[in-house]
Amino acid sequence: MSQLKSNFSAIKVLQIIELLAEEVSPVRVKDIAEKLAMPTATVSRFLKTLMEARYIAKDPESNRYFLTYRILKVGERVRINTNLREVIKPYLIDLTESVGESGCLAIEMDHMAVYIDAVEGPDRMLRTLQRIGRSAPLHSTGVGKNLLLNYSPEEITKIVENKGLPSLTNNTITNLKELLGLLEKVKMDGIAFDNEECEIGVRCIAAPIYNFENEVIASLSISAPTARMQGEHEENIIANLKATAARVSAIFAAESH
Repeated sequence: MSQLKSNFSAIKVLQIIELLAEEVSPVRVKDIAEKLAMPTATVSRFLKTLMEARYIAKDPESNRYFLTYRILKVGERVRINTNLREVIKPYLIDLTESVGESGCLAIEMDHMAVYIDAVEGPDRMLRTLQRIGRSAPLHSTGVGKNLLLNYSPEEITKIVENKGLPSLTNNTITNLKELLGLLEKVKMDGIAFDNEECEIGVRCIAAPIYNFENEVIASLSISAPTARMQGEHEENIIANLKATAARVSAIFAAESH
């Protein structure tokens, strides 16, 4: 019953957002309630939640509600991510075929690594964690370590204070000082590793994708069984990852010109 109630509430909140998006001027609570056939008290409660999330604001003089530009930010993020997938997809396919392993594309959302594309290798190695739409901690993933390069040590400290450094395996980094030191190496090497930090028996190597502002906008990764991710095979993966990430970064760097 609680799940049904939550689904109903979510639908109503979305209806309010859609209604405000269609209006050319701020709207009263009473008018929203009438148009959506909802109790005024219920509308007021949902509006309060949307205001706390900064998706809407209230005109203090008229007490009418309107959407903020935060909703545009969400839409822009969807557009950018869609563009990322479309541009990078053929490179991701070529990469996985070249190394014979599974590959992923990830971005950051709310201080988490979110997988937005994936290509299975010949043995279908992708973990559940790496399925499209799934999220994973930044500190324990190769893609996440790349994405953390956008932040200063002070900002990372604040992220850790909020998110913590949860341990997924005995290899997961759970010490802030160790993480900061490792990120310096990631920045220098241009490559990041997940050394069985998310799942024992699976190793991941990732390379960052930059835009024209030298910001990491995404990360490409290759995953394989730890026993296979060694020696010449690992060196080949690293070389192909770096080359692919560099080619894709050049595309997004050129978009500014």
